[in-house]
Amino acid sequence: MTTVDTAHRATQSDLFKKLTKVGFIGYGLLHLALAWVAAQIALGEGAQEGDQSGAFQTLAAQPFGKVLLWFTLICLVALALWQVALAIWGHRDVQGKERVWERVASAARVVIYAALAWTAGKVLVGAPSSSADKQQEATAGIMAEPAGAWLVGLIGLGVLAFGAGMIWYGWKRKFERKLNFGTAEPKTRKAAIRAGQVGYIAKGVAFGIVGILLVQAAVTNDPGKSRGLDAALHTLAAQPYGKFLLLAVALGVAAFGVYCFFQARYRKVGT
Repeated sequence: MTTVDTAHRATQSDLFKKLTKVGFIGYGLLHLALAWVAAQIALGEGAQEGDQSGAFQTLAAQPFGKVLLWFTLICLVALALWQVALAIWGHRDVQGKERVWERVASAARVVIYAALAWTAGKVLVGAPSSSADKQQEATAGIMAEPAGAWLVGLIGLGVLAFGAGMIWYGWKRKFERKLNFGTAEPKTRKAAIRAGQVGYIAKGVAFGIVGILLVQAAVTNDPGKSRGLDAALHTLAAQPYGKFLLLAVALGVAAFGVYCFFQARYRKVGT
C-alpha cells in the first residue's frame, strides 16, 4: 500500500471525521469573538482590530484564554487537513466541472484555515501581527508594480463577487445539502438553517465591503483604504446609521458561529 493510499484511508476513519467535526467548534468560537469585536467597534469601545487577529486576541484575553486559543488553533488545523483530503479525493457526490470547482474551493479553504491557524499561533507566542497592516503593505507592493492598480482593482471586483456569491449561497440555502440532520427535531433543523442563512449573508456583506474598498484603493491609488475586514467594519460604522448596520452584521457573524456549532453535529464530513 502506498503512502497516498494510507493517507486516503486515514481520512475515512471515524477518528478523522470526529476531529473534523470538533474543528467546527473552534471555528465557531472564532466567529463569536469576531462578532464581539465588531459589536465593540459599533459601540465605539473596540480596542482590538476588527479582524481575525483582533478576534484571537479577544479569545486570549478571556479566562483560560490560552487554552481556548490552543483549542481553536488545533481545530483550524483539523479543518485544514480535512480540506486537503477533499481537495485531493473529495466531492464525489458531484461530477465533472462541478467537482473540479469544489476541489479548487477546498484547496482555497486549506490556505484560509492554515493562515488563521498561523495567526492564532502568533498570538499564542505573544507576537501578534496586524492582518490589516499586512493587507495594506501587500496592496502597496502590488500597486507599485506596472499595472498594479488595475490588478488590485480586479482583485477587489473578485472579492466583491465572492461576497455577493456568499449572500446568494446563504439566501438560497445552498449549504443545506452539506448537512445531515438524521432524526433531528424539526425545530433544530429550522434553527440550524436560519443561523446558516443569516451567517452567510452577513459574511457576504462584510466581504463585499472589503471588495469595494479594494476597488477604491485602486481608483484613488491609496493602499491605506485596503485594510481588509478591519477597514470594512470601521467603514460601515462611519456610515449614516452605521452603528446599527454594524451591530446587525455582528449579530450575523455571531449567527454563523452558532451555525458552526450545528455543523459540529450535523455536517457531512466524509471525502
